[in-house]
Amino acid sequence: MEQLDCCAAPKAEAARVPCPGCGANGKPVGEETVQGLLIPEALAALGVQGRSFCRTASCPVLYFAADGSVAHKAQARVRVGMKETEGPRPLCYCFGHTYEDVAAEVAGGGACSIPTLITAEVRAGRCACERMNPAGNCCLGEVNRAVKEARVAVGLPLDGPSPRAPVVPDERRP
Repeated sequence: MEQLDCCAAPKAEAARVPCPGCGANGKPVGEETVQGLLIPEALAALGVQGRSFCRTASCPVLYFAADGSVAHKAQARVRVGMKETEGPRPLCYCFGHTYEDVAAEVAGGGACSIPTLITAEVRAGRCACERMNPAGNCCLGEVNRAVKEARVAVGLPLDGPSPRAPVVPDERRP
């Protein structure tokens, strides 16, 4: 499978450091991400070295730095979907898809077109994940997790066709 640029892992990723808010290991993020997503006051207060993103849903810390400084979820310019409990919860920041969009598609037929739509947009060079996604990377991993969670929520297997999915005839048969 072809690797999409915004989905590629950074070549030299810094060591993961525990979040001062919850103790979970953070994910290193780049300058472009924090500059685009934090309000100016929070950006000025956040240390420059070793910036990381905390993905723990219940933790109020969004970004933290090696010097112990933090920026909280409330200091972001956007809602951070994986840290929200009420909808709409952003999932794809470049193209406007939400967790609720995924759940509605799955509930309506078992399948979900959103990962395919995002992949097509990424291939066309229309994503800005590093600037728009608080995690600083491509959302497809999180989108695919959301699809699996939505399938489980409606009693479908994690992968495979839905019993409600339309059957496409094989035109090669006689």
